[in-house]
Amino acid sequence: MEKKYLFPEKFWWGASTSATQTEGAEPGDGKGENIWDYSSRKFNSRFYDGITSERTSTFYKNYKTDIKLMKDIHLNSFRTSISWSRLIPEGTGKINEKAAKFYNNVIDGLIEEGIEPFMNLYHFDMPMALQEKGGFENREVVEAYAEYAKKCFELFGDRVKYWFTFNEPMIPAEAGYLHDRHYPYVVDFKRAAKVLHNIIIAHCKAVKIYRNMKPGGQIGIIMDVIPVYPRSENPEDVKAAEAADLFYTRSINEPVLLGEYPQELIEILREYNQVPETEEGDLDLIKETKIDLLGINYYKPRRVKAKEYEINKNGIFMPEWFFDSYEMPGRRMNRSRGIEIYPEGIYDIALMIKEKYNNIPWFISENGIGIEGEEKFIKDGMVQDQYRIDFLKEHLQYLHKGIEEGSNCLGYQMWTFIDCWSWINAYKNRYGFYRLDYETQERTVKKSGLWFRDVIDNNGF
Repeated sequence: MEKKYLFPEKFWWGASTSATQTEGAEPGDGKGENIWDYSSRKFNSRFYDGITSERTSTFYKNYKTDIKLMKDIHLNSFRTSISWSRLIPEGTGKINEKAAKFYNNVIDGLIEEGIEPFMNLYHFDMPMALQEKGGFENREVVEAYAEYAKKCFELFGDRVKYWFTFNEPMIPAEAGYLHDRHYPYVVDFKRAAKVLHNIIIAHCKAVKIYRNMKPGGQIGIIMDVIPVYPRSENPEDVKAAEAADLFYTRSINEPVLLGEYPQELIEILREYNQVPETEEGDLDLIKETKIDLLGINYYKPRRVKAKEYEINKNGIFMPEWFFDSYEMPGRRMNRSRGIEIYPEGIYDIALMIKEKYNNIPWFISENGIGIEGEEKFIKDGMVQDQYRIDFLKEHLQYLHKGIEEGSNCLGYQMWTFIDCWSWINAYKNRYGFYRLDYETQERTVKKSGLWFRDVIDNNGF
């Protein structure tokens, strides 16, 4: 008999998305410009099919019907973000009342349908007015973020019980200031390190404000965790894996979850003169800041091996000075994204949280599979995405194993609810429970959405 995977009572079954990837813009909505609005126009060739952020999945216009669609597949939770530049168009100063009304309506609409709103404050979308001042390189912008967070807690904190300061805080630093993927397209480790440190400080300030206001909910952060695996047990391969984990996971996890930066990281950065500037009191603030809840985004593993060639130390300092990527023979691939499929990684994360991070309450805040050309799987008007069902089933089985072994996981939210705008990939790869016809904006449920509804109804499968 096939094993039945039952999950804990009151398990969160949901989906997640973000403001910039779904809302779009409407004439007269009062929204200010953010870095994605700017870069998708100014550097349009970087974006798949030249699709900008202005017309994404029209959630701003269609939120009422979209919430009904959530209800149709029985979601009990939904995570999205507040667009800073929609709520406060210049990043500081006057509130956009139309935006405040919109978010109030979304929150109220979700609650009315029995769907718990999870609200994230920052999902990569710096207001352009503040980016022109240096973004998170500038401590004035850190203070502006703290004020923005306070305003959100004041406006919506009486009903929103689950808050998150940042989604994937590593990404604005790594993708925007080190690896040339996101605006402002800087390649400079020291600046990236400064951005990451200041994001951590912004996170800490928002948590402190929330604690002082005592709105009666919980506050946390969403982390992008890529578990690292060495090519072999050879000491040099293991050392390379430890370096990759140090730079890309521990550098953000440990200050946020354990209250201090890893000493090994500090020593490396000192050796190579890459230590970012800090201000008096920063490290004390980090040490005293505790979160209530951790979200984990998991998509792929990172496989590495020892360096095979000597680095050019006259070049730009990079974490990749200490390891090489490794393509494991026989690996399973999502060829639409060019990334490995490794469900076991979600189990390894579950145990890591249990063993290294005091078994903090956590949930899967993103997991999913993006497929190019999903229209070829349409039959009788429905995307027959059995591949997505198989993907989710495998990952949930390994998550269940982690829970059975004591990891304190409270929920699972798939990325995403309706096909959304995936940054530079735009609508190249589709992720949703609902298919979006980009031309007509029509939404139709996929086979996976109906399967997930059954999972929710049975609290497992």
